[in-house]
Amino acid sequence: MHSAIPNFYKLSLQERREKLAEVLDLDEKAQEGLWGAQPLSIEKAEQMVENVIGLMSQPLGVCVNLQLNGRDHLVPMAVEEASVVAAASHAAKLLRAGGGIQAESTAPLMIGQIQLCDVPDIDHAIAQIEAQREALLQQAASMDPRLVEVGGGPRELHLRRLDPMEQDDPLGPMLIAHLVVDVRDAMGANAINTMCEGIAPRLAELSGGHSRLRILSNLADRRLVTVRGRIPFEAFCKKGQSIEHGEAVALGIQEASVFAERDPYRAATHNKGIMNGIDAVLVATGQDYRAVEAGAHAYASQKGRYTALSRWRVRDGALHGEMTLPMAVGIVGGVIRVHPTAQAALKIMQVSTAQELAQIAAAVGLAQNLAAIRALANEGIQQGHMRLHSRNIAAEIGAVGAEIDRVATIMSQRGGRFSHDVARSILEEIRKG
Repeated sequence: MHSAIPNFYKLSLQERREKLAEVLDLDEKAQEGLWGAQPLSIEKAEQMVENVIGLMSQPLGVCVNLQLNGRDHLVPMAVEEASVVAAASHAAKLLRAGGGIQAESTAPLMIGQIQLCDVPDIDHAIAQIEAQREALLQQAASMDPRLVEVGGGPRELHLRRLDPMEQDDPLGPMLIAHLVVDVRDAMGANAINTMCEGIAPRLAELSGGHSRLRILSNLADRRLVTVRGRIPFEAFCKKGQSIEHGEAVALGIQEASVFAERDPYRAATHNKGIMNGIDAVLVATGQDYRAVEAGAHAYASQKGRYTALSRWRVRDGALHGEMTLPMAVGIVGGVIRVHPTAQAALKIMQVSTAQELAQIAAAVGLAQNLAAIRALANEGIQQGHMRLHSRNIAAEIGAVGAEIDRVATIMSQRGGRFSHDVARSILEEIRKG
């Protein structure tokens, strides 16, 4: 399967569907899930959340050109922002010119926390709990034998003392137990929460205090993905442009990257651009994107200040990018069991493990970041974004059918003035012939 499909965006909707079905050899069920012929039913929605009143749809696009660890992937993205899918696809093409994106990930280890309060002697409690560590891990493992059968289960139990931080802190020292669990191909929240609640009474007994919170942490810093890519200077050049132009583009991206690394105000927007790509993949595949968002932003603050998740540097005739972040995703359980589109999305991505899904999502995030800061550092973000947003503007002022593309095209041709007034004027001209 080859993800570089020339001029995919120029094809009609039906042609894009036919091309995907051909390239991926999609069966009828997968096609129905992707095209919306077999959408999430209101009956299934009733089983997923409370107080259901209806359903809400989002556009489902495909990121093309992505090459990861030498293998091509077509990646579904569910997102409403106009430029996200186009930007990720273009940046993936640039990264492809440098050999594609390389990714690696740690074991799927998640952390559960048990809070122990009113512990009379924390040092004594630590000694008591550590003496029973193996028994506690075995107790936790007994609560999810299926996970243990597939190679997962509890791995470690760590203890942390948390002392008061402020003068008005109403509590004394507390003891926090970290239960580290290999969750295999699951996101892991349910398994970890069950284990934490199961061993909490024994921990309270051993510590002499009482347990309060017993829940997983979304700062999944034991479950990391690292992605790297390079873009040769010449990949930034259009026909007739010199290699110096490509180097200037790369240096501009490096300057933008360092700005985000140094300044939290810029880093917040820089990282939002990364999550534009990651979240779109996670929504399309039925993941808890809010958990990944929380973990990513917490990870960006681990050194005591909020900074950029990615770094871009110029060396050896190319621009090099690298990013590491937590990625708690799963391909079993949860929404995936009931949502036909999420099932079909995973199928066209051709992933067989949660780690593969995590790597693909992170790779799209790196590509999205590259596209955003390239635009910011060179022509500015609005030119490309508004060109794509112009179709929305055309629809908002009353254009219908083929008029929408005609209004958007003419706005782009007339110097890029994207406004409702300009769109109305163009629509009037079109309708007058």
